[in-house]
Amino acid sequence: MCDEMRYQGYLIDLDGTIYRGKEKIPSAVKFIKDLFENHLKFRLVTNNTTRTPEAIVDFLHVYHQIDVELSNIYTASKATAEYIARNKTVTCPHVYVIGENGLKTELANYGFIYDELDPDYVVVGLDSDVTYHKLEIAALAIEKGAIFIGTNPDRAIPKEVGLVPSAGALIGLLQIATKVDPVIIGKPQTIMLDLISEDLNVAKENLVLFGDNYDTDILGGINFGIDTALVLTGVTKREDLKSVDKLPKFILDSLEEWHFA
Repeated sequence: MCDEMRYQGYLIDLDGTIYRGKEKIPSAVKFIKDLFENHLKFRLVTNNTTRTPEAIVDFLHVYHQIDVELSNIYTASKATAEYIARNKTVTCPHVYVIGENGLKTELANYGFIYDELDPDYVVVGLDSDVTYHKLEIAALAIEKGAIFIGTNPDRAIPKEVGLVPSAGALIGLLQIATKVDPVIIGKPQTIMLDLISEDLNVAKENLVLFGDNYDTDILGGINFGIDTALVLTGVTKREDLKSVDKLPKFILDSLEEWHFA
């Protein structure tokens, strides 16, 4: 049996793999249609915490003519909320959040209470409106004993103007200021991937992860112990692989090269 045929669960990164911002990746539409037609389980997985799953579904439909269900989306925001719910130290956690609508909405959906004065958790994601005051509140809460959680370690994200700071930069600032190491939820750490594997109810040997970024997507899959497919439509280029310790199982110029049957 070909390797492609044995996978029952597909974990697929979004930006750089399914799209590049509002720029289409032509092979992505057919790839998603093939997943549905072959009745395969999949999750579109993103470290980005700024959008809600509903916003991601709308974005895919409007800009990329890709139609998926809410259940097909798994964000680092959802993984963060689920992690806190499973590991909570109090009945009703109070959280202080540095982040945008996607993260705040997910935490609120789980019933966590926003609290600037005495939070049980400090959760840090990408926040384009971050201020020194927000960082000050977070640092003081961490120093008082609040559990420090980072949604994802991405230091920078690409925009039209170039690379700009992302969640990992804010997390790193607080880590330096407080001397406290955060719990990191998103790729390349494995907490989010573990939750998705459970959500799909697929054994690791039958999972494959697709992504464009070796340092987050592919390393995340390798760290989790599943097969990976690097798609060369985003961050990592073929020449970048000369310096890595472990190669992905598959290297694809585009998703068009993948065969389901």
